[in-house]
Amino acid sequence: MECRQRLARFAPKAVGTAIVAAGLCLAATMLVPALLGFDRYVITGGSMSGAYDRGSLLYADEVPVAELRVGDVITYTPPSDAGPDGPVTHRIVAIRDTGRGGPVFRTKGDANPSRDPWTFRLDGPTQARAAFAIPYLGYAFSALAIREVRIAVIGVPAALVAVGLLVGLWREAGEDARSAHADSGAHSGET
Repeated sequence: MECRQRLARFAPKAVGTAIVAAGLCLAATMLVPALLGFDRYVITGGSMSGAYDRGSLLYADEVPVAELRVGDVITYTPPSDAGPDGPVTHRIVAIRDTGRGGPVFRTKGDANPSRDPWTFRLDGPTQARAAFAIPYLGYAFSALAIREVRIAVIGVPAALVAVGLLVGLWREAGEDARSAHADSGAHSGET
């Protein structure tokens, strides 16, 4: 019986500690790389499977376009008429210097059978180049983009903390009231 009581007291603390630890780890994966200057991208497709699988969280550092080499993995937005909508993370397979307007790039997804059908120039002086990735963590970041999930992840623990504080205050008030009642009863018997 005593073991069950200990477990009943320990379990909520253990679960709470695990939730706080998971939240701190998630926050660290969001904040620390950003403080170190890394951009982050969620790999949503399978074109880079093997190197960066679907659901991975990719961290990239900004490098001068002139430093890009064949073999580098970059995240860029393809030309508007190319087909894909939004950023793509693919490996550079060719760089052609035309002498005007900057180099022309061609990319390919590692898991794709052929090169991307488009070529492109990069508009800015720097470009996001893959540095490292954490498998599966992208799923958590994608889920946090959903409003209801954010409310559950932030709101539910906040509500539980608030309820815990209110319960603690309620208990303290009850103990104070019992103590005051006991003290007044002890004093009234002395007269």
